[in-house]
Amino acid sequence: MPRYVVQREFPDGLNVPIDDAGARACLAVVDSNMADQVTWVHSYVSADKKTTFCIYDAPSPEAIRRSANRNKLPVGSITEVRVLDPYFYK
Repeated sequence: MPRYVVQREFPDGLNVPIDDAGARACLAVVDSNMADQVTWVHSYVSADKKTTFCIYDAPSPEAIRRSANRNKLPVGSITEVRVLDPYFYK
């Protein structure tokens, strides 16, 4: 399955509560993504919480866009990536 980095912009900042409600919101996204075989691996959030860089495994960029639309999440860019591990060269 291809891996992608999805960049998202949140002009007002991303605010996911660090409690059961936040956990439920994240799990709802995970469950919804299954409809398109999209797996949210993890995300990086900028210090100001306005930009996220989300790692996804998905069959295509279109599947990610469908899932994002269903979850009401913005999509700035989608880039297919490969892992470069610096320890590979040891």
